[in-house]
Amino acid sequence: MMIRTRFAPSPTGYLHIGGARTALFSWAFARKYGGKFVLRIEDTDLERSTQESVQAILDGLAWLNLDYDEGPYYQMQRLTRYQEVAEQLLRNNQAYYCYATKEELDVLRESQRAVGKKPRYDGRWRDNKSVPPKGIKPVVRLKNPLEGEVVFDDLVKGKISVANNELDDLVLMRSDGTPTYNFGVVLDDLDMQISHVIRGDDHVNNTPRQINILKALGALLPQYAHVPMILGTDGERLSKRHGAVSVMHYHEEGYLHKALVNYLARLGWSHGDDEIFSSEQLIEWFDLESINRAPAKFNPEKLQWLNQHYLKTEAIADIAQLTIPFLEKDNCQISNREYLHKVVNLLKDRVSTISELADAAVYFFRVLTPSEELRAQHFNNETKSILVSLIDRFSSISWDRQLIHDEIKSTATTFGVKLPKIAMPLRVAITGEVHTPSIDVVLEILGKTETLNRLNQQIATL
Repeated sequence: MMIRTRFAPSPTGYLHIGGARTALFSWAFARKYGGKFVLRIEDTDLERSTQESVQAILDGLAWLNLDYDEGPYYQMQRLTRYQEVAEQLLRNNQAYYCYATKEELDVLRESQRAVGKKPRYDGRWRDNKSVPPKGIKPVVRLKNPLEGEVVFDDLVKGKISVANNELDDLVLMRSDGTPTYNFGVVLDDLDMQISHVIRGDDHVNNTPRQINILKALGALLPQYAHVPMILGTDGERLSKRHGAVSVMHYHEEGYLHKALVNYLARLGWSHGDDEIFSSEQLIEWFDLESINRAPAKFNPEKLQWLNQHYLKTEAIADIAQLTIPFLEKDNCQISNREYLHKVVNLLKDRVSTISELADAAVYFFRVLTPSEELRAQHFNNETKSILVSLIDRFSSISWDRQLIHDEIKSTATTFGVKLPKIAMPLRVAITGEVHTPSIDVVLEILGKTETLNRLNQQIATL
């Protein structure tokens, strides 16, 4: 049997963490067994679906390198197919038209709640021979079996059994001619020959209904794997306050896609104690049996730690390339790649994201004027004399870190102060910052000419 999985998001928002993990698991499972990974856009929610959301989903998958073999398919381009199958079920007396209005159904649900019953459709049009009321466009409902039970072996949760009398006659087609989620997804999975439906466990309650539709059509059932939800560190349902934002937000914040993929894979799945692994290793190791049945917890600090690891291990040229857009956004001109590589190599172990790396690198590409607070804190009556002395000393040496360090140390001796009393004013004068790597290496990379120019500019302000 050919393994065929799918990712079927609704384009009513961005690609979020939970959806991305579902896509990753489906992709990895298909890749492991040489199968096909299908992308389907479930866009029948006409009020909420947008092209911007479709693009956000496509961009997110592309950034994560989750390549699909077929698609994207769009449900709104398959309306004729849904209508044909609905008519088939009507002809076979497996479905019926329901003329109950929204107001009627609201009254029905309220009366059921009032006596402590579960709100559900009562089947009033199931075998109704009355003349249909005029002016009401009906929906099409499935004749759900009244007896027996639906039993399926979930590849994550194990055996699940639901009595048919717990299920009402669900709507297949809305009055506007569009399919409901449960009908559309069944026909899509059937037509696209999906062998394994891997999705969030918020769909567990839908599965018995979908199985009954498939049985009505005489179709083979796919295998189901419902993945537990992701919670915040406080145990609450994941939300924006936990860091559960758009996947592309992490791209914009300077996270590496390898880090996010690695992190998502470990959200509820494991391979022994392995924490850091590549997409290739994920494909080799992935299995549905190792998905944890308990909800996973999203930990932003863990993601940041992973991203820091990948920043340290990725090629300098690759990290530098990713840094350029962030620097250019901060009015930095990048003309010398070798220079950029030196800067990145110096700073990459001190930061957690590309965004932080770019922020830390700005003073290498444009002059940052020290704030008045920093000037008051680190510039005193001796500062001008010290900086003038450093200019004289720096002008006569070869530009080498050790020689730079020696001259700074010698200047401290000459003025009878401790080394930090020289290094900190120098750092502030050159970078406009107080937190940088060792000032001698900063000056070595910055270069002799630029260092002397900046010192002269600062002296002119003292």
